[in-house]
Amino acid sequence: MMKKLEGTGVALVTPFTSNNTIDYPALKRLLRHTAKGVDYYVVMGTTGESVTVTAEEKKKVLQCVTDNNPAGLPVVYGIGGNNTQAVLETIKSTDFTGVDAVLSVSPYYNKPSQEGIVQHFKTIADACPVPIILYNVPGRTSSNLTAETTLRLSTHPNIIGIKEASGNLEQCMKISKGMPRNFLLISGDDLLTVPLYSIGARGVISVLANAFPLAFKQMKDSAFKSDYASAQKALFSMLEINGPMYEEGNPVGIKQVLQELGICKNFVRLPLVPASAGLQKKIKSIILGSTKKRKG
Repeated sequence: MMKKLEGTGVALVTPFTSNNTIDYPALKRLLRHTAKGVDYYVVMGTTGESVTVTAEEKKKVLQCVTDNNPAGLPVVYGIGGNNTQAVLETIKSTDFTGVDAVLSVSPYYNKPSQEGIVQHFKTIADACPVPIILYNVPGRTSSNLTAETTLRLSTHPNIIGIKEASGNLEQCMKISKGMPRNFLLISGDDLLTVPLYSIGARGVISVLANAFPLAFKQMKDSAFKSDYASAQKALFSMLEINGPMYEEGNPVGIKQVLQELGICKNFVRLPLVPASAGLQKKIKSIILGSTKKRKG
């Protein structure tokens, strides 16, 4: 399982039509586009607007991905929340055919203690028929899954890794130093992918890989050969576009990039709104500039 989920996981956006329904033809285009360079799909993460997609729609999106998987890539499915019992009920009602692992976000809003987080994830891992990847994103959850807590959870036989989006390199180093050999440390920040590869991470779950899968492939291939100069070059190619991705919320920015690339429209669901005219102009300028550099 560990080898299968090394490298780049793309946190797939959920394309929408102008009337707010899911755009399945665009989703299929996105699957074909990302298959050029990613190693697995992540369905219904934050980037997939999971909080505004209904339970029935989630099942249909997952089915679409498993039915239209051009390279036969592994699939990770997002199931998490701050109500442990509700998460258990979701697991019970989910068809895991074609799902290789679950990405489960640390409980948000109610801000549990570290012991509460441990018990939450142990309960979920005990009940889930596929392995769990923890997801630590303090900027969204308002609580941090500490290195010590991660290492406690890493000994659970059904918890195989963590997507670390704390932005705290020291914390990531502590995890890398103390984790079991077969535990996956996964970058949750695109721009920290190469630094985290250098301290023992085995991959990234990426927003930008929706648009630039080949750059992430180059990063991974170079880092796995310890060629950090080449990995750095691939990373730096996305330095300018990364900031605008989050100026007006995720996935507002990346959907605008995907519209520029002709893959899907920039529609998002309220309370998010599409990129403002100013952000659209900025993104278009960066995309055009990077295209001219490649041609030059």
